[in-house]
Amino acid sequence: MPPLRGVGAPERDAGAVTVEAALALTSLVAVVVLAVGAVLTAAGQLQCIDAAREAARLTARGEPQRAREVAAELAPDGAEVAVVVDGDEVRVDVQAGLFGGRLGALRAHGRAAAIMEPGLDAEAPPPSAAPSPAPP
Repeated sequence: MPPLRGVGAPERDAGAVTVEAALALTSLVAVVVLAVGAVLTAAGQLQCIDAAREAARLTARGEPQRAREVAAELAPDGAEVAVVVDGDEVRVDVQAGLFGGRLGALRAHGRAAAIMEPGLDAEAPPPSAAPSPAPP
């Protein structure tokens, strides 16, 4: 008995499921990569904001050297930290390239400001850090 026409899948559909699966997996990988990139971008942004906030706070307390050290520790690798003291106002700007600077001009950025504690100078060490005189 000859095979019946119209029964079974036509030969032109052979491999269609494979192509659909390949497209679905490619789309899934693209979505996962974008999601991970978004999370890492947000993390870099938060690191810059935290570094700027801590540097502004420490500078306002009269510890500018420690402020730079802490900001460098908290910020992403390769971050640029700028501390500006204008009168009694402290402004800190932290910038870092995303993904270690591999994305060119895309950068994370954090800014913070604080007011100097009364009686402190940003360039002078705080009173508690001043060396005490040696006993006689």
